[in-house]
Amino acid sequence: MKFKPLALVVSLGLMTAQPAVADTVFGVYAGAQGWQTDVSGRYGSQQDTMQAFNFDSEQQTSFYVALEHPIPLVPNFKVRQNDLATVGLITLGSDFVFNGEFYASGTSLQSAVDLSHTDYTLYYELFDNDLISFDLGLTAKDVDAFVAVTDAVGRNELRGSGYVPTAYGQLRVGIPATDWTFYALANAVSIDDSEIRDFELGAEYRLIENALVDFNLQLGYRSIVIELDDIDSISSDLDFSGPYLGLEFHF
Repeated sequence: MKFKPLALVVSLGLMTAQPAVADTVFGVYAGAQGWQTDVSGRYGSQQDTMQAFNFDSEQQTSFYVALEHPIPLVPNFKVRQNDLATVGLITLGSDFVFNGEFYASGTSLQSAVDLSHTDYTLYYELFDNDLISFDLGLTAKDVDAFVAVTDAVGRNELRGSGYVPTAYGQLRVGIPATDWTFYALANAVSIDDSEIRDFELGAEYRLIENALVDFNLQLGYRSIVIELDDIDSISSDLDFSGPYLGLEFHF
């Protein structure tokens, strides 16, 4: 099924009516990450017939831009592109039905998955100082899903798209008298049938900090679990997890 974004729009509208603590100046944050993922789980065209596959470890990327401002009541905005793709191979241990096609036990199947998606986040800074900052908001994850299996006869594929709304939170804690900051970020607690649990834990080192630009290096661990419930006949329970390296500019 396709997700209806109406509930998300209403929720975001309610948020804009709440008090906010905003930046004292406009700020733009831009960052990129290279992420090495181990992938596990299963997918299919129905929840009760999903098949587990042996997936390859893959290098993923993520890019984001955020705008923070001092305007009261108006939330800050962040957009983030997440690439999530992998392939694999398996010899079926039991019969498998995918997109109306029957695959008998013993069949060798190549698998392909692409669950890349874009996050659109509205959030408030509830705390913001040199020691601690805490953001809270809502994210709409716009998922463009592609899954496929290939046997000796040919490829069988499905494509779908939909929105998965989640709660958003980020906590940052600076270490006094050092250039280090530790942070945790989460997109979780989905508000619809499907769920995406996106957790990130990392450390950031301030390499450059002046009146014009801040430049930070990041090291951390990220885990995304994507449970899709019939997005255009695509169902999944997949885990992409692993360490990442990143950089961030603050103008």
